[in-house]
Amino acid sequence: MKSWIIPDATGLDSWKLIERDVPRPGPGQALVRLHAASLNYRDVLIAKGVYDGKPVRNRVPVSDGAGEVIEIGAGVTRVQPGDRVAGIFCQTWLGGEAPADAHLHALCGGLDGVLAEYRVFDEQGLVRIPAHLGYREGATLPCAAVTAWNALYAIRPLLPGQTVLALGTGGVSIFAAQFANVAGARVMVTSSSDEKLEVARRLGASETINYAQHPDWDKEVMRLTEGRGVDHVIEVGGKGTIERSVASARPGGVISLIGVLARAPSGFNPLAMIGTGKLLHGVLVGSREMFEAMNRAISFHAIRPAIHQVFPFDRANEALGAMVKGEHVGKIVIDIAPD
Repeated sequence: MKSWIIPDATGLDSWKLIERDVPRPGPGQALVRLHAASLNYRDVLIAKGVYDGKPVRNRVPVSDGAGEVIEIGAGVTRVQPGDRVAGIFCQTWLGGEAPADAHLHALCGGLDGVLAEYRVFDEQGLVRIPAHLGYREGATLPCAAVTAWNALYAIRPLLPGQTVLALGTGGVSIFAAQFANVAGARVMVTSSSDEKLEVARRLGASETINYAQHPDWDKEVMRLTEGRGVDHVIEVGGKGTIERSVASARPGGVISLIGVLARAPSGFNPLAMIGTGKLLHGVLVGSREMFEAMNRAISFHAIRPAIHQVFPFDRANEALGAMVKGEHVGKIVIDIAPD
């Protein structure tokens, strides 16, 4: 089979395409023929060798993929051949609080990722993708969608009539906009591109803010909410935005810091949180339980993930380059075995 690998070298063109034997499932495992994978900004940082200060080497890249179960090992009951599935990001986080060693069981971290034609998974690390979605769409769910779901529902669950502010138009923010829209919430999205904001409106945003035109965009948020502030902020901007995100939240609101994107800047003043009941919520994807709850909502509302661009399997490095450009709205997908 063909598989991409992260070698000792670093850079956006460093991944290498190699040949490997097709693995076989052991007891409690399932062999999945992967059809599609999708990228996250984490993949860019890993390729550059700067992810979390710990270089990832000699691993199959990319954490998010979907495919078909083609063989199962002894004792497997959760999945059967023919099931359409995706792997959860942390293969041991099934529910409740994240295990302390979650990073050791993350795809394209302590474990191989999914950018290969076949992969063996523990049956506990798989979920079925919604029936109305294709493999490309299913491949967008494991990180960006679950992260957005975690941000909106894990700490102070989103309620109808509340307001969500999503920074930017990447995968997490667009999923958050879609989930909030079907939940009956008011959705605001920021970007420096009017074209991207128009797409965001079609995907569920009721109001948009061009931060090139409104550099003090937190003040625009307060104007639009008549001084109240928003209930949830999807903070993916990182350095230089967290102060404005905190200022945009109402007393008691939640500011969700999303994974590797959000970086608290030097000079951030925690006094802005004191006395307001605002909550900083650190988010790094979520559990299998969250994934399955999210899939039920996606199925019920017939939500379709936003896919911006699709690359063939042998051009995976080009997909990374497109991720860096930041021109996408939604997700960038790599076909492994096209439908």
